[in-house]
Amino acid sequence: MGEQHIKIIQLFNAPVDTIFGLLTDHEAFGKVINTKIKRVVDSQSENKNGMGAVRRIYLFPALAFEETVIEFEPSQLMAYTVSKGSPIKNHVGRMVFSHEGGNSRLMYTIDFEPKLPFLFFGPLIRKAIEKSMRDGLKRLSAQYE
Repeated sequence: MGEQHIKIIQLFNAPVDTIFGLLTDHEAFGKVINTKIKRVVDSQSENKNGMGAVRRIYLFPALAFEETVIEFEPSQLMAYTVSKGSPIKNHVGRMVFSHEGGNSRLMYTIDFEPKLPFLFFGPLIRKAIEKSMRDGLKRLSAQYE
């Protein structure tokens, strides 16, 4: 039980604008982590994936949840929270992008608490999310080597 924390740092041999554009495009991000994701509400800002955008994540045909973008600074930051239908609560995901030695650096953190009071539920969800994210981001980084 209790709060779960994930922290992933990934470097990319590509410009920050390229990596930011790819990882903040909801459908493209779904392909990176091998999960079906569909933007269901466009942001009213200049970028349709920006502040206020809502994406639906499909884990199984009958299980989906939604996340809403709560912070968006082009080529720097995207943060989101679960807004509907998830087995977790108090969730915030943050992607912070920066330049590092001519490359892009992503620091991706995810914090959440499980809704169900089972002892190992939170750590199981954390491990599943973290593996999917780490593996997908490593595969993406390898495409730019």
